[in-house]
Amino acid sequence: MEHTESVIQEKLLKLEIVTPQKRIFTGYVESFSAPGSSGGFQILHDHAPFLTTIMIGEVKIRDADGTESSYSTSGGYVEVSNNKITFLADTVERMDEIDVERARSARARAEERLRKKEEDIDIARAQAALARAINRLRIANAP
Repeated sequence: MEHTESVIQEKLLKLEIVTPQKRIFTGYVESFSAPGSSGGFQILHDHAPFLTTIMIGEVKIRDADGTESSYSTSGGYVEVSNNKITFLADTVERMDEIDVERARSARARAEERLRKKEEDIDIARAQAALARAINRLRIANAP
């Protein structure tokens, strides 16, 4: 059994997804895709060492069985070394765990703040909140 597991792992990468609150995922994957600060990227077995920041967007993983999962993220950092990926995420939610009503409310609040353009509104913060809400709704396939 150990030999079979090591043969399978020869083509896989160890992935850890961690937020400040909890560990989201630990396991072996075929691939990892994310929105990097310089553009989207994909990590496969034997990738060169790599360190980048992650932007608001969609993270996709293909697990050892070939099943693909999508996650919404608000950003973070990814490090790749020796077939191990560590994703330190600000926030990350699996597609089927996204609270659509909460995301819709957040979108409406951010849009309202941007529409009012009051002096005490932090425009950059409202724009970031809007981008996060829109991303969550897009990944959840919700209008």
